[in-house]
Amino acid sequence: MAPITFDHATRRYPGASRPAVDALELDIADGEFLVLVGPSGCGKSTSLRMLAGLEEVNSGTIRIGDRDVTHIPPKDRDIAMVFQNYALYPHMTVADNMGFALKIAGVDKAEIRTRVEEAAKILDLTDYLARKPKALSGGQRQRVAMGRAIVRQPQCFLMDEPLSNLDAKLRVQTRTQIAALQRRLGTTTVYVTHDQVEAMTMGDRVALLKDGLLQQVDTPRNLYDNPANIFVAGFIGSPAMNLLDVDLTEQGARVGGHVVPISREARTELGKQGARTATLGFRPESVEVVGTDEGFPFEVVVVEELGSDAYAYGNLRLGADAGVPADTMFIARVDARRPPSKGETIHLRIRESEEHVFDPETGERVGGAAALHSNL
Repeated sequence: MAPITFDHATRRYPGASRPAVDALELDIADGEFLVLVGPSGCGKSTSLRMLAGLEEVNSGTIRIGDRDVTHIPPKDRDIAMVFQNYALYPHMTVADNMGFALKIAGVDKAEIRTRVEEAAKILDLTDYLARKPKALSGGQRQRVAMGRAIVRQPQCFLMDEPLSNLDAKLRVQTRTQIAALQRRLGTTTVYVTHDQVEAMTMGDRVALLKDGLLQQVDTPRNLYDNPANIFVAGFIGSPAMNLLDVDLTEQGARVGGHVVPISREARTELGKQGARTATLGFRPESVEVVGTDEGFPFEVVVVEELGSDAYAYGNLRLGADAGVPADTMFIARVDARRPPSKGETIHLRIRESEEHVFDPETGERVGGAAALHSNL
């Protein structure tokens, strides 16, 4: 086990207009489960492959523990990687697949058998050790790939979208098993996914990238409550945060004929900048249905009833001068037992202190405590 440090690590592919990973600064604590998340092409898999030694680092350094591994071959980095396609040998049994790397390394047969049996017990694979991969389900194959990593007893695990080939139900089950396993073993783990729900439910901290740049790294709760910028706000959360460009008044933000109070800190900061507009964000669960004169109008287009929850998708009817396109869809969580009807117009109010304010020019959070880096 060991901490991991990316110190201005950069990867630029020949002929590319910008770096795939641009001066990444990231400290991962010993035993931490850190998730790299972001849209396709953001640099998360490239960052992981740089750490594994599978991609060249053009500038900056990467350290595992006290060792600078920037230019050390992958086999000498003491890491174990789990891929999305399992990469199992079809002609070998589960036991042979799990112990193959140890065999190549010249480990004693008795030691290999002991480590494989211990890993199989942890992963509930004891009854499958004599089977071939073709006789296993997708989830079982992924556990074999995990077992192959575990038996090596590396300083850190690197996982590149290991659940992407599983169906939805199995993904939920397996991600819980992986998170529980990591906490049991205490091995430093870097996990890549494009699924923000997966990231939020598994990681001790989550690092969000966009266009090769680190946007924010923090605990899942702080990412959700204090997004550093508009991109983080829109990416983290399911359903996503509502974002609306608004005019400012002395009291707050004008949404149609209704004024939404915003924090004094945000008003002061915007006032210093001489800003007359801002981007207002609010989570679907941060609104409540109120009377006609107490909130802004919301025309319901679709209602998603999910049992314990219900979400109304619709348009804000604020008038042509509000500057909101008529087809812009917003989301509100509503009473699951008495949801509104399609086509109905209800009125919403944002709960006090649950609004988010962003600078419309820079996209940065205004009046919040969010920071790019949050260290343990």
